[in-house]
Amino acid sequence: TLVPSGFLSSLFSLLSAVRRPWNPVEEKEAPTNYQAKKDKREMRRLAHSNRYKKLAFLSSSSSSSSSSASTVAFSAISRMGSKFSPKPATASVPLFQPLPSPFSSSTNLCRAGKRLLPVLCSKPTSRNNSRSLYTNGHATLPIPKPVSADLAVGGGWKSDALRHQLAECGIEVDDLSPGQHSGLLCPKCQGGDSGEKSFSILINAEGARASWICHRAKCGWTGGTKHATSSTSRNPVQQGTRKKQTREITEESLQLEPLCSELVGYFKERDISRETLVRNRVMQKAYGNQIVIAFTYRRNGRLVSCKYRDIHKKFWQEKDTEKIFYGLDDIKGADDIIIVEGEMDKLAMEEAGFRNCVSVPDGAPPLVSSKDLPPESQDTKYQYLWNCKDYLKQASRIILATDGDPPGQALAEELARRLGRERCWRVKWPRKNEDSYCKDANEVLMYLGPQAVKDAIDDAELYPIKGLFLFRDFFDEIDSYYHQTQGYHFGVSTGWRSLDGLYSVLPGELTIVSGVPNSGKSEWIDALLCNLNKSADWKFALCSMENKVRDHARKLMEKYVRKPFFDAP
Repeated sequence: TLVPSGFLSSLFSLLSAVRRPWNPVEEKEAPTNYQAKKDKREMRRLAHSNRYKKLAFLSSSSSSSSSSASTVAFSAISRMGSKFSPKPATASVPLFQPLPSPFSSSTNLCRAGKRLLPVLCSKPTSRNNSRSLYTNGHATLPIPKPVSADLAVGGGWKSDALRHQLAECGIEVDDLSPGQHSGLLCPKCQGGDSGEKSFSILINAEGARASWICHRAKCGWTGGTKHATSSTSRNPVQQGTRKKQTREITEESLQLEPLCSELVGYFKERDISRETLVRNRVMQKAYGNQIVIAFTYRRNGRLVSCKYRDIHKKFWQEKDTEKIFYGLDDIKGADDIIIVEGEMDKLAMEEAGFRNCVSVPDGAPPLVSSKDLPPESQDTKYQYLWNCKDYLKQASRIILATDGDPPGQALAEELARRLGRERCWRVKWPRKNEDSYCKDANEVLMYLGPQAVKDAIDDAELYPIKGLFLFRDFFDEIDSYYHQTQGYHFGVSTGWRSLDGLYSVLPGELTIVSGVPNSGKSEWIDALLCNLNKSADWKFALCSMENKVRDHARKLMEKYVRKPFFDAP
Protein backbone atom coordinates (compact mmCIF):
# COMPACT_ATOMS: atom_id res chain seq x y z
CA THR A 1 0.00 0.00 0.00
CA LEU A 2 1.42 3.39 -0.95
CA VAL A 3 1.29 6.14 1.67
CA PRO A 4 0.86 9.71 0.43
CA SER A 5 3.95 11.88 0.93
CA GLY A 6 2.13 14.43 3.10
CA PHE A 7 0.36 11.86 5.22
CA LEU A 8 3.15 11.34 7.78
CA SER A 9 3.74 15.05 8.32
CA SER A 10 0.01 15.62 8.81
CA LEU A 11 -0.17 12.72 11.25
CA PHE A 12 2.83 14.07 13.19
CA SER A 13 1.20 17.53 13.44
CA LEU A 14 -2.06 15.96 14.61
CA LEU A 15 -0.36 13.89 17.30
CA SER A 16 1.57 16.93 18.52
CA ALA A 17 -1.64 18.91 18.76
CA VAL A 18 -3.36 16.11 20.70
CA ARG A 19 -0.36 15.72 23.07
CA ARG A 20 -0.07 19.45 23.89
CA PRO A 21 -3.17 21.18 25.30
CA TRP A 22 -4.54 24.10 23.35
CA ASN A 23 -3.36 27.52 24.45
CA PRO A 24 -5.31 30.46 23.06
CA VAL A 25 -2.47 32.88 23.70
CA GLU A 26 0.00 30.70 21.88
CA GLU A 27 -2.52 30.22 19.10
CA LYS A 28 -2.72 33.94 18.58
CA GLU A 29 0.97 34.63 19.00
CA ALA A 30 2.30 31.64 17.05
CA PRO A 31 4.90 32.81 14.51
CA THR A 32 3.62 32.94 10.98
CA ASN A 33 6.69 34.38 9.41
CA TYR A 34 7.82 32.18 6.55
CA GLN A 35 11.51 32.86 7.13
CA ALA A 36 11.25 31.79 10.78
CA LYS A 37 9.65 28.49 9.78
CA LYS A 38 12.35 27.95 7.19
CA ASP A 39 15.05 28.63 9.75
CA LYS A 40 13.54 26.10 12.15
CA ARG A 41 13.35 23.45 9.44
CA GLU A 42 16.99 24.12 8.49
CA MET A 43 18.10 23.71 12.09
CA ARG A 44 16.13 20.46 12.44
CA ARG A 45 17.72 19.13 9.25
CA LEU A 46 21.23 19.97 10.41
CA ALA A 47 20.62 18.46 13.84
CA HIS A 48 19.58 15.09 12.39
CA SER A 49 21.99 14.93 9.48
CA ASN A 50 25.33 14.88 11.34
CA ARG A 51 25.70 11.51 13.10
CA TYR A 52 28.91 12.53 14.85
CA LYS A 53 27.25 15.41 16.72
CA LYS A 54 25.17 14.85 19.84
CA LEU A 55 21.88 16.56 20.69
CA ALA A 56 21.28 18.74 23.69
CA PHE A 57 17.81 19.76 24.64
CA LEU A 58 16.45 22.95 26.07
CA SER A 59 12.91 22.98 27.44
CA SER A 60 10.51 25.86 26.80
CA SER A 61 7.34 26.88 28.47
CA SER A 62 4.12 27.41 26.57
CA SER A 63 3.37 30.50 28.62
CA SER A 64 4.06 33.86 27.06
CA SER A 65 7.27 35.74 27.76
CA SER A 66 8.95 38.84 26.51
CA SER A 67 10.58 39.01 23.11
CA SER A 68 13.96 39.69 24.70
CA ALA A 69 13.98 36.24 26.33
CA SER A 70 13.31 34.68 22.94
CA THR A 71 16.13 36.62 21.34
CA VAL A 72 18.65 35.69 24.06
CA ALA A 73 17.67 32.01 24.03
CA PHE A 74 17.80 31.77 20.26
CA SER A 75 21.18 33.52 20.21
CA ALA A 76 22.54 30.96 22.65
CA ILE A 77 21.39 28.19 20.34
CA SER A 78 23.05 29.86 17.39
CA ARG A 79 26.38 30.18 19.22
CA MET A 80 26.32 26.52 20.19
CA GLY A 81 25.25 25.33 16.80
CA SER A 82 27.08 24.69 13.58
CA LYS A 83 28.70 27.49 11.69
CA PHE A 84 26.08 26.89 8.99
CA SER A 85 23.18 27.56 11.38
CA PRO A 86 21.02 30.43 10.11
CA LYS A 87 20.68 33.61 12.11
CA PRO A 88 17.45 33.78 14.14
CA ALA A 89 14.59 35.74 12.72
CA THR A 90 13.24 38.54 14.91
CA ALA A 91 9.94 37.56 16.47
CA SER A 92 7.76 39.28 19.03
CA VAL A 93 6.42 35.95 20.24
CA PRO A 94 8.62 33.88 22.59
CA LEU A 95 9.70 30.56 21.16
CA PHE A 96 10.64 29.10 24.52
CA GLN A 97 11.78 30.04 27.98
CA PRO A 98 14.83 28.53 29.72
CA LEU A 99 13.99 26.28 32.63
CA PRO A 100 16.11 24.28 35.10
CA SER A 101 18.07 21.29 33.84
CA PRO A 102 15.87 18.83 31.95
CA PHE A 103 17.71 15.98 33.68
CA SER A 104 16.62 17.08 37.13
CA SER A 105 14.55 14.56 39.02
CA SER A 106 11.92 17.23 39.64
CA THR A 107 11.36 17.82 35.90
CA ASN A 108 9.33 15.49 33.66
CA LEU A 109 10.22 15.65 29.97
CA CYS A 110 6.70 14.61 28.96
CA ARG A 111 4.85 17.23 30.96
CA ALA A 112 2.30 19.20 29.01
CA GLY A 113 3.22 22.74 28.17
CA LYS A 114 6.92 21.96 27.62
CA ARG A 115 8.52 22.04 24.19
CA LEU A 116 11.77 20.26 23.43
CA LEU A 117 13.98 21.95 20.89
CA PRO A 118 17.14 20.24 19.55
CA VAL A 119 20.33 22.26 19.73
CA LEU A 120 23.36 21.34 17.62
CA CYS A 121 26.58 21.32 19.67
CA SER A 122 29.84 22.40 18.07
CA LYS A 123 31.77 19.64 19.90
CA PRO A 124 30.87 16.16 21.22
CA THR A 125 29.46 16.36 24.68
CA SER A 126 31.53 15.25 27.64
CA ARG A 127 31.03 12.00 29.54
CA ASN A 128 30.79 13.93 32.78
CA ASN A 129 27.56 14.19 34.71
CA SER A 130 25.09 16.26 32.75
CA ARG A 131 24.20 18.24 35.87
CA SER A 132 27.60 19.92 35.79
CA LEU A 133 27.12 20.96 32.15
CA TYR A 134 24.06 23.13 32.68
CA THR A 135 23.39 26.24 34.68
CA ASN A 136 19.84 27.51 34.81
CA GLY A 137 18.99 25.59 31.66
CA HIS A 138 21.94 26.85 29.59
CA ALA A 139 24.96 24.74 28.67
CA THR A 140 28.27 26.04 30.02
CA LEU A 141 31.78 25.18 28.87
CA PRO A 142 34.99 25.39 30.97
CA ILE A 143 36.97 28.56 30.45
CA PRO A 144 40.52 27.72 29.34
CA LYS A 145 43.45 29.00 31.41
CA PRO A 146 45.00 32.09 29.85
CA VAL A 147 48.22 31.35 27.97
CA SER A 148 51.21 33.57 28.67
CA ALA A 149 52.29 35.63 25.73
CA ASP A 150 55.85 34.47 26.37
CA LEU A 151 54.89 30.84 25.92
CA ALA A 152 52.66 31.56 22.96
CA VAL A 153 55.57 32.92 20.99
CA GLY A 154 58.09 30.28 22.10
CA GLY A 155 59.22 31.44 25.55
CA GLY A 156 60.38 35.00 24.96
CA TRP A 157 62.68 36.43 27.62
CA LYS A 158 61.89 33.54 29.98
CA SER A 159 63.31 31.04 27.52
CA ASP A 160 66.41 33.17 27.04
CA ALA A 161 66.87 33.59 30.79
CA LEU A 162 66.48 29.87 31.41
CA ARG A 163 68.90 29.01 28.62
CA HIS A 164 71.39 31.44 30.13
CA GLN A 165 71.09 29.86 33.59
CA LEU A 166 71.55 26.34 32.21
CA ALA A 167 74.56 27.43 30.18
CA GLU A 168 76.22 28.66 33.39
CA CYS A 169 75.93 25.11 34.71
CA GLY A 170 77.32 23.63 31.51
CA ILE A 171 73.93 22.35 30.30
CA GLU A 172 72.99 22.92 26.68
CA VAL A 173 69.48 21.87 25.69
CA ASP A 174 67.98 22.70 22.30
CA ASP A 175 64.37 22.07 23.31
CA LEU A 176 63.18 24.13 26.30
CA SER A 177 59.52 23.25 25.99
CA PRO A 178 57.78 22.40 29.30
CA GLY A 179 58.01 18.77 30.36
CA GLN A 180 60.66 16.16 31.02
CA HIS A 181 63.51 15.59 28.58
CA SER A 182 65.43 12.34 29.13
CA GLY A 183 68.17 10.35 27.42
CA LEU A 184 70.65 13.24 27.46
CA LEU A 185 74.39 13.18 28.05
CA CYS A 186 75.35 14.43 31.50
CA PRO A 187 77.69 17.44 31.20
CA LYS A 188 79.23 16.55 34.56
CA CYS A 189 80.32 12.92 34.05
CA GLN A 190 79.94 12.71 30.23
CA GLY A 191 78.27 9.32 30.70
CA GLY A 192 81.43 7.68 32.04
CA ASP A 193 83.56 5.39 29.90
CA SER A 194 80.52 3.98 28.12
CA GLY A 195 79.01 7.38 27.31
CA GLU A 196 75.74 6.44 28.99
CA LYS A 197 72.92 8.92 28.31
CA SER A 198 71.33 9.00 31.75
CA PHE A 199 70.72 12.73 32.20
CA SER A 200 67.17 14.08 32.59
CA ILE A 201 65.96 17.66 32.83
CA LEU A 202 62.48 18.87 33.79
CA ILE A 203 61.13 22.23 32.58
CA ASN A 204 58.17 23.55 34.59
CA ALA A 205 54.84 24.41 33.01
CA GLU A 206 55.70 28.10 32.73
CA GLY A 207 59.02 27.39 31.05
CA ALA A 208 60.80 29.55 33.60
CA ARG A 209 62.51 27.00 35.85
CA ALA A 210 64.42 23.74 35.37
CA SER A 211 65.63 20.89 37.58
CA TRP A 212 67.89 18.03 36.56
CA ILE A 213 69.37 14.73 37.70
CA CYS A 214 71.91 12.24 36.37
CA HIS A 215 70.72 8.68 37.00
CA ARG A 216 74.22 7.23 36.62
CA ALA A 217 75.21 5.67 39.97
CA LYS A 218 78.74 7.05 40.00
CA CYS A 219 77.55 10.57 39.23
CA GLY A 220 74.08 11.38 40.59
CA TRP A 221 74.43 15.10 39.82
CA THR A 222 71.29 17.03 40.77
CA GLY A 223 70.43 20.69 40.66
CA GLY A 224 68.00 23.35 39.61
CA THR A 225 67.62 26.97 38.56
CA LYS A 226 65.87 29.92 40.10
CA HIS A 227 62.60 31.16 38.68
CA ALA A 228 63.41 33.16 35.57
CA THR A 229 62.53 36.82 35.98
CA SER A 230 63.11 39.86 33.88
CA SER A 231 65.63 41.12 36.40
CA THR A 232 69.35 40.46 36.16
CA SER A 233 69.25 37.78 38.87
CA ARG A 234 69.81 34.60 36.87
CA ASN A 235 72.28 32.64 38.99
CA PRO A 236 71.61 28.89 39.24
CA VAL A 237 71.05 27.22 42.58
CA GLN A 238 72.19 23.60 42.70
CA GLN A 239 70.82 21.32 45.39
CA GLY A 240 73.46 20.58 47.99
CA THR A 241 76.25 22.00 45.79
CA ARG A 242 76.20 25.68 46.54
CA LYS A 243 79.92 26.05 46.18
CA LYS A 244 81.77 28.44 48.40
CA GLN A 245 83.86 31.03 46.72
CA THR A 246 87.39 29.59 46.76
CA ARG A 247 89.99 32.18 47.47
CA GLU A 248 93.22 32.64 45.58
CA ILE A 249 96.36 32.03 47.67
CA THR A 250 100.06 32.44 47.06
CA GLU A 251 103.20 31.70 49.01
CA GLU A 252 103.54 35.43 49.71
CA SER A 253 99.98 35.84 50.96
CA LEU A 254 100.42 32.88 53.31
CA GLN A 255 103.90 34.06 54.34
CA LEU A 256 105.49 30.70 53.61
CA GLU A 257 109.23 30.25 53.98
CA PRO A 258 111.80 27.59 53.02
CA LEU A 259 112.44 24.89 55.63
CA CYS A 260 114.92 25.69 58.34
CA SER A 261 117.74 23.32 59.24
CA GLU A 262 115.89 22.03 62.32
CA LEU A 263 112.91 20.86 60.24
CA VAL A 264 115.19 19.40 57.59
CA GLY A 265 116.83 17.40 60.38
CA TYR A 266 113.40 16.27 61.61
CA PHE A 267 112.61 14.85 58.16
CA LYS A 268 116.06 13.25 57.93
CA GLU A 269 115.33 11.30 61.11
CA ARG A 270 112.36 9.86 59.18
CA ASP A 271 114.62 8.93 56.23
CA ILE A 272 113.30 11.69 53.97
CA SER A 273 115.99 13.61 52.11
CA ARG A 274 116.30 17.34 51.42
CA GLU A 275 115.97 16.69 47.66
CA THR A 276 112.56 15.09 48.18
CA LEU A 277 111.43 18.01 50.35
CA VAL A 278 112.53 20.57 47.77
CA ARG A 279 110.88 18.77 44.85
CA ASN A 280 107.57 18.54 46.74
CA ARG A 281 107.83 22.19 47.84
CA VAL A 282 107.54 21.43 51.56
CA MET A 283 107.82 24.76 53.43
CA GLN A 284 107.34 26.29 56.87
CA LYS A 285 105.28 29.05 58.45
CA ALA A 286 105.48 31.04 61.65
CA TYR A 287 102.32 30.29 63.59
CA GLY A 288 102.08 31.99 66.95
CA ASN A 289 105.21 31.18 68.93
CA GLN A 290 106.13 28.12 66.89
CA ILE A 291 107.23 27.09 63.43
CA VAL A 292 104.93 24.63 61.65
CA ILE A 293 105.42 22.46 58.56
CA ALA A 294 103.48 23.59 55.47
CA PHE A 295 102.54 20.97 52.84
CA THR A 296 101.63 22.88 49.69
CA TYR A 297 98.82 21.47 47.51
CA ARG A 298 99.32 22.39 43.86
CA ARG A 299 97.58 21.87 40.56
CA ASN A 300 99.65 22.46 37.44
CA GLY A 301 102.25 24.09 39.65
CA ARG A 302 99.82 26.68 41.05
CA LEU A 303 99.22 26.83 44.79
CA VAL A 304 95.63 25.70 45.51
CA SER A 305 95.63 24.86 49.24
CA CYS A 306 97.98 24.38 52.17
CA LYS A 307 97.99 21.98 55.11
CA TYR A 308 99.92 22.55 58.32
CA ARG A 309 101.42 20.23 60.95
CA ASP A 310 102.93 21.21 64.28
CA ILE A 311 105.31 19.31 66.55
CA HIS A 312 102.35 17.74 68.38
CA LYS A 313 101.08 16.17 65.14
CA LYS A 314 98.10 18.49 64.99
CA PHE A 315 96.82 19.25 61.47
CA TRP A 316 94.75 22.07 59.96
CA GLN A 317 94.19 23.52 56.49
CA GLU A 318 93.56 26.85 54.85
CA LYS A 319 89.87 27.74 54.75
CA ASP A 320 87.84 28.26 51.59
CA THR A 321 90.32 26.44 49.36
CA GLU A 322 89.75 23.62 46.89
CA LYS A 323 90.15 20.05 48.12
CA ILE A 324 92.59 18.04 45.98
CA PHE A 325 95.19 15.28 46.41
CA TYR A 326 98.62 16.14 47.74
CA GLY A 327 101.11 15.62 44.90
CA LEU A 328 98.41 15.80 42.23
CA ASP A 329 100.78 16.81 39.44
CA ASP A 330 102.80 13.60 39.96
CA ILE A 331 99.95 11.35 38.70
CA LYS A 332 99.06 13.31 35.58
CA GLY A 333 98.80 10.77 32.74
CA ALA A 334 99.92 7.83 34.95
CA ASP A 335 98.53 4.32 34.36
CA ASP A 336 99.34 3.14 37.90
CA ILE A 337 98.49 5.37 40.85
CA ILE A 338 99.32 4.88 44.53
CA ILE A 339 97.08 6.50 47.16
CA VAL A 340 98.38 6.85 50.73
CA GLU A 341 96.86 8.31 53.87
CA GLY A 342 99.26 11.12 54.74
CA GLU A 343 101.78 13.54 53.32
CA MET A 344 104.66 11.82 55.13
CA ASP A 345 103.76 8.54 53.42
CA LYS A 346 103.75 10.29 50.05
CA LEU A 347 107.32 11.51 50.71
CA ALA A 348 108.35 8.03 51.91
CA MET A 349 107.02 6.49 48.67
CA GLU A 350 109.21 8.84 46.68
CA GLU A 351 112.26 7.75 48.70
CA ALA A 352 111.45 4.16 47.62
CA GLY A 353 111.32 5.21 43.96
CA PHE A 354 107.54 5.80 43.49
CA ARG A 355 106.65 9.29 42.33
CA ASN A 356 103.24 8.30 40.96
CA CYS A 357 101.77 8.67 44.46
CA VAL A 358 99.26 11.05 46.05
CA SER A 359 97.94 11.53 49.58
CA VAL A 360 94.37 12.22 50.69
CA PRO A 361 93.93 15.64 52.34
CA ASP A 362 91.54 14.73 55.17
CA GLY A 363 92.83 11.49 56.69
CA ALA A 364 90.72 8.39 57.33
CA PRO A 365 87.18 7.89 58.68
CA PRO A 366 86.66 5.84 61.87
CA LEU A 367 84.30 3.34 60.20
CA VAL A 368 82.92 2.41 56.80
CA SER A 369 79.60 4.14 56.17
CA SER A 370 76.59 1.83 56.12
CA LYS A 371 74.64 4.17 53.84
CA ASP A 372 74.50 4.08 50.07
CA LEU A 373 76.95 6.21 48.16
CA PRO A 374 75.73 9.82 48.02
CA PRO A 375 75.68 11.67 44.70
CA GLU A 376 78.77 13.59 43.75
CA SER A 377 77.25 16.93 44.74
CA GLN A 378 76.61 15.71 48.31
CA ASP A 379 79.78 13.65 48.81
CA THR A 380 81.50 16.41 50.78
CA LYS A 381 83.86 14.15 52.76
CA TYR A 382 85.43 12.81 49.55
CA GLN A 383 84.98 15.87 47.36
CA TYR A 384 88.70 15.76 46.53
CA LEU A 385 88.06 12.57 44.52
CA TRP A 386 85.56 14.30 42.27
CA ASN A 387 87.73 17.40 41.96
CA CYS A 388 90.56 15.18 40.65
CA LYS A 389 88.48 12.69 38.64
CA ASP A 390 90.11 13.73 35.37
CA TYR A 391 93.46 12.52 36.76
CA LEU A 392 91.99 9.25 38.09
CA LYS A 393 89.83 8.13 35.18
CA GLN A 394 92.88 7.41 33.00
CA ALA A 395 94.45 5.03 35.54
CA SER A 396 94.05 1.29 34.91
CA ARG A 397 95.37 0.26 38.35
CA ILE A 398 94.96 2.14 41.63
CA ILE A 399 96.99 0.81 44.57
CA LEU A 400 95.47 1.63 47.96
CA ALA A 401 98.42 1.87 50.36
CA THR A 402 96.50 3.26 53.35
CA ASP A 403 97.39 2.61 56.99
CA GLY A 404 97.05 -0.90 58.39
CA ASP A 405 94.82 0.16 61.33
CA PRO A 406 90.98 -0.01 61.20
CA PRO A 407 90.53 3.63 60.08
CA GLY A 408 93.05 3.06 57.28
CA GLN A 409 91.15 -0.03 56.13
CA ALA A 410 87.90 1.95 56.29
CA LEU A 411 89.46 4.62 54.07
CA ALA A 412 90.55 1.96 51.56
CA GLU A 413 87.00 0.60 51.43
CA GLU A 414 85.46 4.05 50.93
CA LEU A 415 87.92 4.82 48.14
CA ALA A 416 87.31 1.46 46.47
CA ARG A 417 83.54 2.03 46.55
CA ARG A 418 83.96 5.26 44.60
CA LEU A 419 86.82 4.34 42.29
CA GLY A 420 85.59 0.83 41.43
CA ARG A 421 86.87 -2.33 43.15
CA GLU A 422 87.70 -3.92 39.82
CA ARG A 423 90.70 -1.63 39.28
CA CYS A 424 91.84 -1.30 42.91
CA TRP A 425 94.70 -3.21 44.55
CA ARG A 426 95.46 -3.52 48.26
CA VAL A 427 98.80 -3.33 50.08
CA LYS A 428 99.62 -5.40 53.17
CA TRP A 429 102.45 -3.91 55.18
CA PRO A 430 105.16 -6.31 56.40
CA ARG A 431 105.96 -7.22 59.99
CA LYS A 432 107.92 -4.71 62.02
CA ASN A 433 108.86 -7.39 64.53
CA GLU A 434 107.49 -10.65 65.83
CA ASP A 435 104.69 -8.92 67.71
CA SER A 436 103.38 -6.27 65.32
CA TYR A 437 103.12 -5.06 61.75
CA CYS A 438 104.21 -1.77 60.28
CA LYS A 439 101.42 0.79 60.19
CA ASP A 440 102.22 2.81 57.06
CA ALA A 441 104.76 3.47 54.33
CA ASN A 442 106.89 5.86 56.40
CA GLU A 443 107.17 3.30 59.21
CA VAL A 444 108.28 0.61 56.75
CA LEU A 445 110.88 3.01 55.36
CA MET A 446 112.22 3.83 58.84
CA TYR A 447 112.36 0.26 60.20
CA LEU A 448 112.92 -1.93 57.10
CA GLY A 449 114.29 0.42 54.44
CA PRO A 450 113.19 1.51 50.93
CA GLN A 451 113.44 -2.01 49.46
CA ALA A 452 110.77 -3.24 51.87
CA VAL A 453 108.47 -0.43 50.70
CA LYS A 454 109.10 -1.43 47.09
CA ASP A 455 108.42 -5.10 47.85
CA ALA A 456 105.14 -4.24 49.57
CA ILE A 457 103.94 -2.29 46.52
CA ASP A 458 105.07 -5.02 44.13
CA ASP A 459 103.20 -7.64 46.17
CA ALA A 460 99.92 -5.69 46.19
CA GLU A 461 96.85 -7.91 45.78
CA LEU A 462 93.60 -7.43 43.96
CA TYR A 463 91.08 -5.68 46.14
CA PRO A 464 88.60 -8.23 47.53
CA ILE A 465 85.53 -8.58 45.36
CA LYS A 466 82.49 -10.47 46.58
CA GLY A 467 82.51 -13.98 45.12
CA LEU A 468 86.16 -13.85 43.98
CA PHE A 469 88.65 -15.98 45.99
CA LEU A 470 92.31 -16.99 45.92
CA PHE A 471 93.41 -20.52 46.87
CA ARG A 472 96.26 -19.19 48.97
CA ASP A 473 93.73 -17.56 51.28
CA PHE A 474 92.43 -21.04 52.15
CA PHE A 475 95.77 -22.81 52.59
CA ASP A 476 95.30 -23.59 56.31
CA GLU A 477 91.83 -25.00 55.76
CA ILE A 478 92.99 -27.15 52.83
CA ASP A 479 95.96 -28.42 54.85
CA SER A 480 93.80 -29.48 57.81
CA TYR A 481 91.36 -31.13 55.42
CA TYR A 482 94.20 -33.24 53.99
CA HIS A 483 95.56 -34.29 57.38
CA GLN A 484 92.08 -34.61 58.90
CA THR A 485 93.20 -32.65 61.92
CA GLN A 486 90.12 -30.44 62.26
CA GLY A 487 86.43 -31.16 61.97
CA TYR A 488 84.62 -34.19 60.62
CA HIS A 489 85.52 -34.05 56.94
CA PHE A 490 84.51 -37.68 56.25
CA GLY A 491 81.65 -37.97 58.71
CA VAL A 492 81.24 -39.82 62.04
CA SER A 493 80.73 -43.54 62.49
CA THR A 494 77.18 -44.72 63.08
CA GLY A 495 78.36 -47.31 65.63
CA TRP A 496 77.64 -50.21 63.28
CA ARG A 497 80.66 -51.36 61.24
CA SER A 498 78.50 -53.00 58.60
CA LEU A 499 76.76 -49.66 57.96
CA ASP A 500 79.79 -47.34 58.06
CA GLY A 501 80.88 -48.35 54.58
CA LEU A 502 77.53 -47.19 53.23
CA TYR A 503 76.65 -44.22 55.42
CA SER A 504 78.29 -41.84 57.89
CA VAL A 505 76.87 -38.83 59.73
CA LEU A 506 78.27 -35.50 58.47
CA PRO A 507 77.44 -32.14 60.12
CA GLY A 508 75.37 -29.90 57.88
CA GLU A 509 73.76 -32.73 55.94
CA LEU A 510 70.10 -33.69 56.11
CA THR A 511 69.31 -37.38 56.66
CA ILE A 512 65.82 -38.77 56.00
CA VAL A 513 64.94 -42.28 57.22
CA SER A 514 61.94 -43.86 55.49
CA GLY A 515 60.22 -47.24 55.70
CA VAL A 516 56.89 -49.00 56.04
CA PRO A 517 54.87 -48.35 59.22
CA ASN A 518 55.93 -50.20 62.39
CA SER A 519 59.25 -51.23 60.87
CA GLY A 520 61.31 -49.64 63.67
CA LYS A 521 62.39 -46.30 62.14
CA SER A 522 62.07 -44.33 65.38
CA GLU A 523 63.80 -47.05 67.42
CA TRP A 524 66.76 -47.10 65.00
CA ILE A 525 67.12 -43.30 65.09
CA ASP A 526 67.12 -43.37 68.91
CA ALA A 527 69.88 -45.96 68.83
CA LEU A 528 71.89 -43.87 66.34
CA LEU A 529 71.64 -40.82 68.59
CA CYS A 530 72.93 -42.80 71.56
CA ASN A 531 75.90 -44.07 69.53
CA LEU A 532 76.82 -40.56 68.33
CA ASN A 533 76.57 -39.21 71.85
CA LYS A 534 78.98 -41.85 73.09
CA SER A 535 81.53 -41.63 70.23
CA ALA A 536 81.49 -37.89 69.39
CA ASP A 537 79.75 -36.38 72.45
CA TRP A 538 77.10 -34.78 70.24
CA LYS A 539 73.99 -33.26 71.78
CA PHE A 540 70.55 -33.49 70.19
CA ALA A 541 67.14 -31.83 70.29
CA LEU A 542 64.22 -34.25 69.78
CA CYS A 543 60.71 -33.74 68.47
CA SER A 544 58.64 -36.90 68.89
CA MET A 545 54.97 -36.90 67.90
CA GLU A 546 54.25 -40.48 68.88
CA ASN A 547 55.82 -40.86 72.34
CA LYS A 548 55.20 -39.22 75.65
CA VAL A 549 58.24 -37.61 77.21
CA ARG A 550 58.60 -40.19 79.96
CA ASP A 551 58.22 -43.09 77.55
CA HIS A 552 60.77 -41.61 75.14
CA ALA A 553 63.21 -41.00 77.98
CA ARG A 554 62.81 -44.65 79.09
CA LYS A 555 63.60 -45.91 75.58
CA LEU A 556 66.70 -43.75 75.25
CA MET A 557 68.07 -44.78 78.64
CA GLU A 558 67.52 -48.46 77.82
CA LYS A 559 69.50 -48.10 74.60
CA TYR A 560 72.26 -46.05 76.19
CA VAL A 561 72.96 -48.39 79.16
CA ARG A 562 71.87 -51.50 77.21
CA LYS A 563 69.63 -52.65 80.07
CA PRO A 564 65.85 -52.69 80.54
CA PHE A 565 64.26 -49.82 82.43
CA PHE A 566 62.13 -52.15 84.62
CA ASP A 567 63.21 -55.40 86.15
CA ALA A 568 62.43 -58.40 83.98
CA PRO A 569 59.65 -60.72 85.30
